[in-house]
Amino acid sequence: MATVDEGTGYEIAFGTFEEAKAMVGQATPVRFGRVEVNAPMIQHFSMMTEDANASYWDEEYAVATWGALVSPPAMLMVWLMPLEWDPEGSRPEPLLTARVPLPGTTFVNASTDTEFFAPMRVGDHLNVVEEVVDVSEEKKTALGVGHFVTTLSTYRRQDGQLVAKNTNVLFRFGAEEEGS
Repeated sequence: MATVDEGTGYEIAFGTFEEAKAMVGQATPVRFGRVEVNAPMIQHFSMMTEDANASYWDEEYAVATWGALVSPPAMLMVWLMPLEWDPEGSRPEPLLTARVPLPGTTFVNASTDTEFFAPMRVGDHLNVVEEVVDVSEEKKTALGVGHFVTTLSTYRRQDGQLVAKNTNVLFRFGAEEEGS
């Protein structure tokens, strides 16, 4: 069963631990970002973070060093972020963690670890494949009772070159009622 969260417009799957555990090893189809890595977005981000790294600003330096201006590593997910609106009215595909059928309506990111293998250069058109790696048995925490869902996202360039891998652990739970 899936319901639409009115706040986000995303569908959230609900189900049992057994249904969720059956998703371990399943991967999404390749999803391409809507925009290529580009200098204006890199420089806007770098202005907001006050990052003067020449690799983001100085084209001559960046071309000699990397082959093109490069994106800050912190922008990895920016290039693949599903957009909330488009003129055709389509809704974004929910992230894989929202499609894992479990009880609980609250999601908290527990940890994330990203390993980079190649720079993201201006002109790259990145894609990602997400995979469910693990779903924990039910755990009781100070936040509530729920399950930890571990996913692996593999990011590649348009030519197939590996750019990064991100392992993310999310805790999905039902919030404790006050006084319980």
